[in-house]
Amino acid sequence: MSLPILSIVLLGFLVVILASGVWIAVGLGLVGLLAMILVTDVPIGQVMATTVWSASASWTLAALPLFIWMGEILFRTRLSAQMFQGLSPWLQWLPGRLVHTNIVGCGIFAAVSGSSAATCATIGKIALPELKKRGYDEGISIGTLAGSGTLGLLIPPSIPMVVYAVTANVSVLQVFLGGFLPGLLVMALYMGYVIIWSLLNPKKIPPRDPPMAFMAKIRQSAKLAPCLLLIAAVFLSLVLGFATATECAAWGVTGALFLAWWSGTLTWSTFFESVMSATRLTCMIMLILAGAAFCTAAMAYTGIPAALADWVKGQSLSPHMLVLALTCMYIILGCLIDGISMIVLTAVIVLPMVKEAGFDLVWFGVYLVIHVEMAQITPPVGFNLFVLQNMSGKDTMTIAKAAFPFFLLLNVAVIIITTFPDIVLYLPNLAFPDR
Repeated sequence: MSLPILSIVLLGFLVVILASGVWIAVGLGLVGLLAMILVTDVPIGQVMATTVWSASASWTLAALPLFIWMGEILFRTRLSAQMFQGLSPWLQWLPGRLVHTNIVGCGIFAAVSGSSAATCATIGKIALPELKKRGYDEGISIGTLAGSGTLGLLIPPSIPMVVYAVTANVSVLQVFLGGFLPGLLVMALYMGYVIIWSLLNPKKIPPRDPPMAFMAKIRQSAKLAPCLLLIAAVFLSLVLGFATATECAAWGVTGALFLAWWSGTLTWSTFFESVMSATRLTCMIMLILAGAAFCTAAMAYTGIPAALADWVKGQSLSPHMLVLALTCMYIILGCLIDGISMIVLTAVIVLPMVKEAGFDLVWFGVYLVIHVEMAQITPPVGFNLFVLQNMSGKDTMTIAKAAFPFFLLLNVAVIIITTFPDIVLYLPNLAFPDR
């Protein structure tokens, strides 16, 4: 069977499998099985066992359940209420006023979580009712929450970054460091948009609260100190090389448990719920990784990835044209499948092209995670849209419309980091000068 026909057969089979509602992990495994049957007579069971074990037996992957658990613990604390109360006095002077608490609050929580949905839900459960009560426009409130919730994927610790690092065989720590400055860039873009929107729509923003004395602001923000200390401890441990990403995850869980105990929300019930929720999500991700590992090995036997990379090379696309083509592809994929699947499903084909074009794999990891962020706010499978639908009572398309400006801003962020890649690479190069 020729490669073009084989590619069409396997792609068609994958589309049919996914459209039938079969789990993505199982679908990937079945595609790999069909590819092995069609092109080779090697022992399939042996290949499957070896690849699944190799993909799973990773010290780096030990950070994954820990970061997930840390986010689940903090999701069940009073952190969101404390964050809103602590930030609001300092943001009143900006055009847009308390709408900025959505962005800054999500940015802070993202730095102690690794989940977009947890970030969106944690800040949203206190911010949405509070902003509505004060008379803020519901569209901008929902839009900023949808967009800012995605910061949980870009600002480390990040679950998709761990998955990408393992898939691409690059340092988790370097990818983490690469995400900090782009995360701040995205926050700045969001806040800039809110400022411009507020100046254009002054009647939709209520007047500021009465002025508060400086010491009163300090006292109201004091409850943020433990959370900020946890962020500083994790960040400095990563940058200064005191701990690996996995060790930082372990310390992060310890700090999250302490914060939950300190806030009075650590009960046996919340502890058990956090463990079970983290276990379910970890099992789902690990199953996808296992299916993708076998599918990747099968694709290597077919020769399709290498042939596709050679074809792209033969098109003489400039690096920036390749980035544009990949952006279009990932935006379309983001409307169809979840972010983790998007990473592992495309890695075997895309990574050889990226290497050939001369892009840094750490940079590409951050680029890819921004597209995973876009997938969180694009219908029909954008998970942040579902979270906010449950919290606000609005339909998915209304929320998607409110989130659309932030989807465009994420595309602006992609253009900026492509034009100025040192935004991503500055911290990794600073911490690893010989990398």
